[in-house]
Amino acid sequence: MKLRFDVTADILELMRAEVTAGERAVSVAVKSAGSDLKAAWRGQITGAGLGRRLANTIRSEQFPKGRPSLNAAAVVWSKAPVIVRAHDTGPLIRSRNGFWLAIPLPAAGKSTRGGRITPGEWERRSGLRLRFVYRRTGPSLLVAEGRLNTKDRAVASRSKTGRGLTTIPVFLLVPQVKLRKRLDLARDAERAVGGLPRRIVEGWVDGKARS
Repeated sequence: MKLRFDVTADILELMRAEVTAGERAVSVAVKSAGSDLKAAWRGQITGAGLGRRLANTIRSEQFPKGRPSLNAAAVVWSKAPVIVRAHDTGPLIRSRNGFWLAIPLPAAGKSTRGGRITPGEWERRSGLRLRFVYRRTGPSLLVAEGRLNTKDRAVASRSKTGRGLTTIPVFLLVPQVKLRKRLDLARDAERAVGGLPRRIVEGWVDGKARS
C-alpha cells in the first residue's frame, strides 16, 4: 500500500510565515540582549568610579545588518580592551624591564598628556633631578631637593642661598602592584545569554499574534 502526501500552498505559506516570524523574533531578541549588555557594562564601569569616558568605549553591533535572520548575532566589546580587561581581572602588574614601578605621589602632579606622570617627564618639566632612596622596610623612593608650591607640588627653589630647600618624596618605587578587580563583566554576559531563549519565544509568540 502506498500513501501520498501533498503539501498544499496554504501549508507552504504557513511554513514561510513561521520562518519569517522566527527570523524577526531572533533578530529582535539578539539586538535587545546586546543593547542591554552594553548598558550593563557601561553601568558597571561608571559604578566602579572609572568614569564615563571609559564606559563609553563599550560598543555593540548586530549581524547580519539590515535583515532579520535565524542566525543573528550581537557583539559587545570595548574600544579600550586592555584597560577594561585589567579592571575585570585584577592582574599583577610588574615593570617591563624587571626593575621598579614608579608610583607618583601628590608632589609629582599629573602628566601634561593626562594620567600618571613618569619620572623622566617629571625631571624634564621641573628641571630637578630625582635621587634614589633605598628603604629596608616599605617602598623605596625617588626624591628631589626643592620646595612645595601652594598646590603641594615639588618645584625648584627660587632662593639662591638654598633657604627653604627640602627633600621631597616624589615617587614610590615598588616591584609590582596587584590591581584590584573592580568589574565582573562575565556576570552580566551570562545573564544576557541566559535570558535570550525567553526573549526569542516571547517575540515569536507576540509576532504571530499580531500577524
